[in-house]
Amino acid sequence: MSDERVGMSEEEEAVGAAVAVPARRRSAVPIIILTLLAFIVGVAATLWVWPLIQKQRGAQPQAAAQRTPASPPSAVPARSAASAALSPEAGQILDGRVVQLEERLNRIMVEAQAASGNAARAEGLLVAFAARRALDSGQPLGYIEGQLRLRFGQAQPRAVAAIINAAREPITLTDLREGLAGIADRLTKPPAGASWWDMVEREARELMTIRREATPSPRPEVAMERALRYIDGGRVGAALAEVERMPGSRVADGWVQAARRYMEARRALDLIETAAILEPRQLRSAEGAAVSQTSPLAP
Repeated sequence: MSDERVGMSEEEEAVGAAVAVPARRRSAVPIIILTLLAFIVGVAATLWVWPLIQKQRGAQPQAAAQRTPASPPSAVPARSAASAALSPEAGQILDGRVVQLEERLNRIMVEAQAASGNAARAEGLLVAFAARRALDSGQPLGYIEGQLRLRFGQAQPRAVAAIINAAREPITLTDLREGLAGIADRLTKPPAGASWWDMVEREARELMTIRREATPSPRPEVAMERALRYIDGGRVGAALAEVERMPGSRVADGWVQAARRYMEARRALDLIETAAILEPRQLRSAEGAAVSQTSPLAP
């Protein structure tokens, strides 16, 4: 009986072992299957989500780049940070460039002032030329009178007054020549009330004259011809000197005064032309502003 029990127990153990082994195998398979399924699902989810993550990361820098220009206040910290990050050498280079820009700006301003001053001087010279042309032709000054007062009234007040007075009673070279030709006969002869000594002296000079070859003839008729030629050439001063030496110079008092007025007006024109070129302080522009720029022709 004991042997049978032993045999039966061994059989039962064998049967139990046989039954236990398959039970262990059935419990491991589902775990393995679930693990594989979880791995496959994780891989599939990763493959599906990864492109979306890449797109989102690429969209964020673009949105930041689009927002940066639209926000000016953010540029100030960036600039300050950039300037703070400059090295000493870069700072020196930047300072040098700033100095160069300032010097260039100063040169441009000086050149602009010089151009403005030179333009005002050129305009003043044109006004002087216009006044001379009006006097030479015997025409009234018109608007030129106001420009003369404005531009040269402080620099040359007497010259301006002389030009304006001469323009109110204009005297031209034609007037002087015609006036001199009209009194030529009386100029070349002694006046009717001359003393006998003046007449004897005149006759003696005409009988014999000793002079150098280059010296002009003192004969009144020849002197009159020279005076007319001088007037034709615009040399009124030389013509006036010839007239004053003639025997009948007393009859030419009116002509002499007219000739002197003519020369005074021309000297005044010369003065304002010189002022337009060389006047350092009191010349004025068309707006009445002082021309402080020194003339390029000034010594």
